[in-house]
Amino acid sequence: MSNRNEEGADAQKRKQDHIDIVLDGARARSRVPAGFDAVRLAHCALPEIALDEVDLCATFLGRRLKAPVLISSMTGGPAQSERINIHLAEAAQALGLALGVGSQRIAIERQGAAGLTRDLRRRAPDAALYANLGVAQFVKGYGVDEARRAVEMIGADGLILHLNPLQEAIQPEGDRDWRGALKAIAALTRALAVPVIAKEVGFGLSGAVARALADAGVAALDVAGAGGTNWALVEGERGIGASKRVAEAFADWGIPTVASLTAVRGACPDIPLIASGGVRHGVDMAKAIRLGADLAAQAAGTLEAALTSTEAVVDHFDIVIRQLKVACFATGARDLAALRHVPLERAEP
Repeated sequence: MSNRNEEGADAQKRKQDHIDIVLDGARARSRVPAGFDAVRLAHCALPEIALDEVDLCATFLGRRLKAPVLISSMTGGPAQSERINIHLAEAAQALGLALGVGSQRIAIERQGAAGLTRDLRRRAPDAALYANLGVAQFVKGYGVDEARRAVEMIGADGLILHLNPLQEAIQPEGDRDWRGALKAIAALTRALAVPVIAKEVGFGLSGAVARALADAGVAALDVAGAGGTNWALVEGERGIGASKRVAEAFADWGIPTVASLTAVRGACPDIPLIASGGVRHGVDMAKAIRLGADLAAQAAGTLEAALTSTEAVVDHFDIVIRQLKVACFATGARDLAALRHVPLERAEP
């Protein structure tokens, strides 16, 4: 029992370290630009629409959203997480957005923790809500039972499987044997009654990997490209000596979000896509939608508000949504379907 308690305490400490490092910003930021500044939506000086007419409603995996926004996975470990999860759930409900919770591994293995309970569904009865587990756990022995527990624990509409091999390779406690990962994903998609979403954690999906995941039965993909939080650097900050030096070489690692989004949409023309990784504001979201995303997501950019209050999270995303709406208006796009046909220009270097 003492070993189990020690492992639980270590996991809680790791999650708290993650929050502290991500909040610090500079230490965890990718040295790779996400790519949004390299493209520009063509301005329309005669939009012939009213701003109030712009309709941002989106449908994702059968769920209707008031805007094409996912509040993305953050954390599932420390005591702070209960407060974070409550604030995010209430904000998702108030604004009609989707919410993906942080990893539920600790909650699964420690019998419930960090506010990852049915209370989230009670606070967000109408929101699209997604559970979250790591692919590495399914290589190590997790199966459909653990996946169902994660989904049922919060009353989720689907399960996000996060792919984080580079993070695990740097993390002192990381899972470094990924043999059989695709086979495990395929088995899970066949057995689980809710949709499975595959998500990178900040280094991007290639077209080839995206195609393999789609062929394995994944219902949607989150490209989670380079340009936002770099989880190799985060784990390097937690390490000492050689571990930190190993991590430093990966500061500019990964497929930039825009490049990943373009490649994945080309390889998988019909699968629902989420764009995350360095999405700073509503204009970046508009560009992501134009480039082929169905939703755009933020995580680290929301963390400070999430630690503060539900109102702070609502205020944050209200601004993001207003930016997205103005971007549609200023391109003459009445809705998201029209936004996808707005001329796209390459920005000057």
